[in-house]
Amino acid sequence: MRKPKTLDETYNSCTADGYIYEIKEANRDKIMSLMQNADICVSSANIVIKAIRKQDKEWMSVFLSHYDALRIYAEALLQFDRLDIPNHECLFACLCVRRPELELDWNFLNSARKKRNGVNYYGERISYEDWKSVEVQVKMYISTLKKEIEKLLSMLTAGDCRETFK
Repeated sequence: MRKPKTLDETYNSCTADGYIYEIKEANRDKIMSLMQNADICVSSANIVIKAIRKQDKEWMSVFLSHYDALRIYAEALLQFDRLDIPNHECLFACLCVRRPELELDWNFLNSARKKRNGVNYYGERISYEDWKSVEVQVKMYISTLKKEIEKLLSMLTAGDCRETFK
């Protein structure tokens, strides 16, 4: 089994391997659309939560929808740094390195990514207990990212960061 990489090792590898793309300008419309998509992921997960029982298999959908929301908000936030990062591991590493003030835990984000990959690529399942073990932190991170994006968008409206956008 491969030794887990540290945040710095991952970020440096992503940079060296060309997985972090700089873009000329952030796209406000894309940010707004990404935020709406992330909100839909959370809303859909909440609908499922109300319809299922603890023993149901659909907790996997709840986890995956929240993971997608987290990833989409991360992508939207990094637009403000004029970055586009399609690789999830590099996206989360870059988020932690470029936005240390958010105090996001790299190990948690990477663990969530690996759990998502387990479902998508190895046929693993997510139970109610699995979801409950990450629920609070996932929801807190989603809220943190959303608030930061909203703050930056309001600064844009006030004219504080117009040079960032087209």
